[in-house]
Amino acid sequence: MGKQFASIGPDHREFIERQQVFFHATAAADGHINLSPKDARSLRVLSPTSVVYLDLTGSSNETAAHILADGRITLMLCAFEGAPNIMRLYGQGRVLPRHSAAYNSLLASHFDGQEPPGARQMILAVIDLVQTSCGMNVPFYEYRGERDQLLRWASVKGEDALVEYRREKNTRSLDGLPTGLPEAVQS
Repeated sequence: MGKQFASIGPDHREFIERQQVFFHATAAADGHINLSPKDARSLRVLSPTSVVYLDLTGSSNETAAHILADGRITLMLCAFEGAPNIMRLYGQGRVLPRHSAAYNSLLASHFDGQEPPGARQMILAVIDLVQTSCGMNVPFYEYRGERDQLLRWASVKGEDALVEYRREKNTRSLDGLPTGLPEAVQS
């Protein structure tokens, strides 16, 4: 059965750090709900009540639009090996624009100053509820490795073309909400 916690405990942190993938969900008051998988190597636990992930350029930027419109974010991690477990982190999100002081500070302190090709922003989540549940219906999956296509695409595209791509594809959500991406104001 599910258990609820006010913060991320040491055992929760260990579970988070062992995972290969996580999912995050956001929504505005109206319109589509966004649910996306992410590479767990991009996720860092900052404190018992905050996590951050380094977000790469993608085909849209729903998360940023929804955070600006509503703020809510949920992250979910599932055990695909070992003991069954599902963990959800509920909280309020904040977009940290690339090259902002907060972004640069976290990049240096939690990502060894290493920015992957195509880095777009960081998503900070201030957690107000941690919930675990059994996960007994989650199947076993074998981790075989990371995909490198997005990183190769971003490397080939180059920084100037990525800025243009984000300006074209990442400044509005599917429902027309602004994402707040800096490229939107550089037109």
